[in-house]
Amino acid sequence: MRLPFFVYGTLLPGEHNHDLFLRGRTVSEVPGRLTGAVLYDGPGYPYAVEEPGGVVCGELVTADPDQYGRLLGALDRLEDYAPGDPGNVYERLARDVTREDGTSVRAWVYVAAPAVAADLRARGKLIEGGDWRAR
Repeated sequence: MRLPFFVYGTLLPGEHNHDLFLRGRTVSEVPGRLTGAVLYDGPGYPYAVEEPGGVVCGELVTADPDQYGRLLGALDRLEDYAPGDPGNVYERLARDVTREDGTSVRAWVYVAAPAVAADLRARGKLIEGGDWRAR
């Protein structure tokens, strides 16, 4: 599936990984919200953890079609994600993301893998409001 990406941390415009991974590889980047998740400080980078009632703020990024495969691979490596690997730090999941205009779109979201999520819930630092930039 060639879905857009929902980014909420170091891949946001103005953050260090945006220029390294997204600049020149996208056709649009618009604000969006992921419901059903909360945000934890990594530290140094965030983790979205699926949690009913939560909201994570970020950007919905649509890749340049000619760059899609390379971008997907680069983001999977950045997030230490490999399909089916039990050692993943993040999982890449298709989730609904809401744009500012209220429309919903299916997007890839990197969320904390189950073991990481359990540890964050027990000992992590919650980012109130779900906005990495406002932490």
